Amino acid sequence: MLDSCKLKSACNLPFICNKKINTAGTSNAEVPLADPGMYQLNITLRRGQSLAARDRGGTSDPYVKFKIGGKEVFRSKIIHKNLNPVWEEKACILVDHLREPLYIKVFDYDFGLQDDFMGSAFLDLTQLELNRPTDVTLTLKDPHYPDHDLGIILLSVILTPKEGESRDVFQTQSLRLSDLHRKSHLWRGIVSITLIEGRDLKAMDSNGLSDPYVKFRLGHQKYKSKIMPKTLNPQWREQFDFHLYEERGGIIDITAWDKDAGKRDDFIGRCQVDLSALSREQTHKLELQLEEGEGHLVLLVTLTASATVSISDLSINSLEDQKEREEILKRYSPLRIFHNLKDVGFLQVKVIRAEGLMAADVTGKSDPFCVVELNNDRLLTHTVYKNLNPEWNKVFTFNIKDIHSVLEVTVYDEDRDRSADFLGKVAIPLLSIQNGEQKAYVLKNKQLTGPTKGVIYLEIDVIFNAVKASLRTLIPKEQKYIEEENRLSKQLLLRNFIRMKRCVMVLVNAAYYVNSCFDWDSPPRSLAAFVLFLFVVWNFELYMIPLVLLLLLTWNYFLIISGKDNRQRDTVVEDILEDEEEEDDKDDKDSEKKGFINKIYAIQEVCVSVQNILDEVASFGERIKNTFNWTVPFLSWLAIVALCVFTVILYCIPLRYIVLVWGINKFTKKLRSPYAIDNNELLDFLSRVPSDVQVVQYQELKPDPSHSPYKRKKNNLG
Repeated sequence: MLDSCKLKSACNLPFICNKKINTAGTSNAEVPLADPGMYQLNITLRRGQSLAARDRGGTSDPYVKFKIGGKEVFRSKIIHKNLNPVWEEKACILVDHLREPLYIKVFDYDFGLQDDFMGSAFLDLTQLELNRPTDVTLTLKDPHYPDHDLGIILLSVILTPKEGESRDVFQTQSLRLSDLHRKSHLWRGIVSITLIEGRDLKAMDSNGLSDPYVKFRLGHQKYKSKIMPKTLNPQWREQFDFHLYEERGGIIDITAWDKDAGKRDDFIGRCQVDLSALSREQTHKLELQLEEGEGHLVLLVTLTASATVSISDLSINSLEDQKEREEILKRYSPLRIFHNLKDVGFLQVKVIRAEGLMAADVTGKSDPFCVVELNNDRLLTHTVYKNLNPEWNKVFTFNIKDIHSVLEVTVYDEDRDRSADFLGKVAIPLLSIQNGEQKAYVLKNKQLTGPTKGVIYLEIDVIFNAVKASLRTLIPKEQKYIEEENRLSKQLLLRNFIRMKRCVMVLVNAAYYVNSCFDWDSPPRSLAAFVLFLFVVWNFELYMIPLVLLLLLTWNYFLIISGKDNRQRDTVVEDILEDEEEEDDKDDKDSEKKGFINKIYAIQEVCVSVQNILDEVASFGERIKNTFNWTVPFLSWLAIVALCVFTVILYCIPLRYIVLVWGINKFTKKLRSPYAIDNNELLDFLSRVPSDVQVVQYQELKPDPSHSPYKRKKNNLG
């Protein structure tokens, strides 16, 4: 059993053998010798018998967790609808000592809900004989109901001392994080799903209808559709992508629900899609029967192979290879505008080193590693142990699907017994990147509103096709599947209220100004307004609307290039964000205290919805303002081009013909393309413009001159 786990790792990257490898002891990348009391525990999870039924159909979807010292070291696959599951899964676990027992817990998987507990047992490692295979039968019990018979779990185990051997083979590359980063490895393809419609769904409400929505899950990736009110035949027409991590495919769990305000949503039915049964590079139309319910779901599923992300050492650099660089430039040249419109550009990120990081361990050191994220693509560096000035020297490459995406680089401290500690983060909009320039970025706090300790040195290159990027600006943004759940925050509520109030007050003040002209509070001003009104109404043409907006954009542009920038840093927003961070820190300390009752959750859901609406309204007004303020020059230039086109069209073509074409297009759109997804190009454009909060978050902090790489080089020469 041990022969299959030979040392094959290189470049500090983890080697994954045929077994699942975890550590319950301290992981390392410096290859120290094993501790005298270190053991390797090889476990084969055989099967379960007579397990407890937790689903309404009299079955369960069981899976098993192994824990040592309170830390999860193994999780089995899910066996659906089976009370006598057969797993035959193997795991290698490295343990420091035998005092801690191995806890085995069994759960029933419930998609979208909390998994049901099915029983637990523990294995006393001190009772095992060394180097001898042992078959173990464990009786599952519930501590709250010790008399209940919950079935048995069968294991085969062998305990082996690890005297003097290298532990590098068991290194886990700092993947002991929260679920956010547990699956952050390279993905092998894209699963594109279009949810078209539902047919004859089950009525869950007293009016004989339902308010259905659908949840999708592939591994740790989740998607939730919009809610279609009062219908049994909903038309969704929503499109989204999942990343495919396994070469052989995977299972997409799909559940349909009925939305009920103020109480738990009703379950309508479930179904699955086995991706391994679908051919690649082909669109499949699937009509899926809902199990445990009624009706069908209609989907379009496309599997596409991909190699859009990669990790390499600094010595292996795509853009420094002249031949590869020419191929990349050719791929995104203006001549290839209509070739693969989703492939907008190429991003290369060199994560070189960090300096002066925060000490997160009691020894005064940290075990830092980096997570590099672009939308739903996440890659990790290796961990540099016991170092506050780590050097990674890694190169990450990504394909760009949206030039308005934001590159996020986060530094964590790897921790043995709990989730990784946050050390700092930077967020860099792709359009603000200066190619080929090594820069020292000051690390920020979690809210990206202020500095934390340390800087990180990055060198970033972006190559993209401007025409493709412009076209992609007019379609919906890619949804980020892994995001922190919203929670009720009085500071966040106050912040969004102030932001919305400022936007509304602009309109209110304009209305007061117009009303004052009507009231002749200032006769000269009212007389001038009256003459202007007569002139504009008499000579008004529709092309003047985009023309006025075009003049406003041009006026602000010339103010900026002349040094008279009318954009001001919003200190109010910054102060509120800093107060919110302090409140979050306080909430983290109090999170262990209990005392909330179930009714609070309903109130919290309403309050969270209100604060999110306030955020959306405030962001909408700020995005319009920032478009004309040249906050993102690329988008402002794109607005100029669009406004010029609209001005010419409205000037040359009578309005009645434009309205006629628009009406014909709207009436025939579904006939020409039955599965077309509706969207609003203007809203999609504005979604790329940062709000005032995002402007503050993306703003670079000035580094300490002592961290300048040129000064370091000069000092070394001296």
